[in-house]
Amino acid sequence: MAISYNGLWKLLIDKGMKKMDLVENENIGISSSTLAKMSRGETVSMGILERICMELDCDFGDLIHYEKDTTKK
Repeated sequence: MAISYNGLWKLLIDKGMKKMDLVENENIGISSSTLAKMSRGETVSMGILERICMELDCDFGDLIHYEKDTTKK
């Protein structure tokens, strides 16, 4: 997994929110399948991350982290 959304999950905890709040929030408007992709560490569009940042008043770096895959050569 190269992308980690642990920052987002921690931010949600700090704000007393659950993952499904991202789906239910009309200003963010992401689908449950997008949330599932994020839970698996898959990439999502920058537009989605931008809407999350706008709503949660944070920066991209607060949400995601790149984890280098050391198993590949």
